[in-house]
Amino acid sequence: MARLTTVAYVQEVDNLTLRRFLRARGQNVGKASTMLLKFVAWRREAVPDGAIPAEQVRSDIADQKVSMAGVDRTGRPVMLAFPARHYSANRDMATFKRFVVYLLDSICARIPRGQEKFLCIVDLKGWGYANCDVRAYIAAIEIMQNYYPERLGKALMIHVPYLFMKAWNMVQPFIDANTKDKFVFIDDKNLEETLKQELDESQVPEMYGGKLTPVPLS
Repeated sequence: MARLTTVAYVQEVDNLTLRRFLRARGQNVGKASTMLLKFVAWRREAVPDGAIPAEQVRSDIADQKVSMAGVDRTGRPVMLAFPARHYSANRDMATFKRFVVYLLDSICARIPRGQEKFLCIVDLKGWGYANCDVRAYIAAIEIMQNYYPERLGKALMIHVPYLFMKAWNMVQPFIDANTKDKFVFIDDKNLEETLKQELDESQVPEMYGGKLTPVPLS
């Protein structure tokens, strides 16, 4: 930790962030330092004003690709993602990357004190060829694992069509082992029980038989 605090620009980063980078690199200070420097350089270039304005990602927001739900049983905020609302033919990569940063900043802002991670429910219902966008999936995962390390607690992959697994097999080589373990594929027959394990009854979204009304990302 002492060596990390001497790295240029780290005065912009708090201790919890430093610890996340250390955990992401197996407590290897040299690797964590390199990762941190890349993060600071990326952040200054990608988000020069400190935040992505909603106006820059308005079309993605309007498609309601992401909603915010409640919290899981450990107090982590829950995000719902709907890949079937994303169409590869309409995607501009630069805008998509800004949207990924916007949504990750939004969910991270909801993480309460004493927590560091969030839970994501990825609902693939209705996903098909028109939604398949391997380049975008790789870009999103690389942003998350390189610049938001140790933020994703778990991603529950639900309503997964067989076709999606072919796309996933192309994405997997780009996911580091630590992140890959956080993606959990849930059979439809186990969905209700899995949600009960992860969420209190009051926190289960209404579209899955619960009482909570998710709020679209805005």
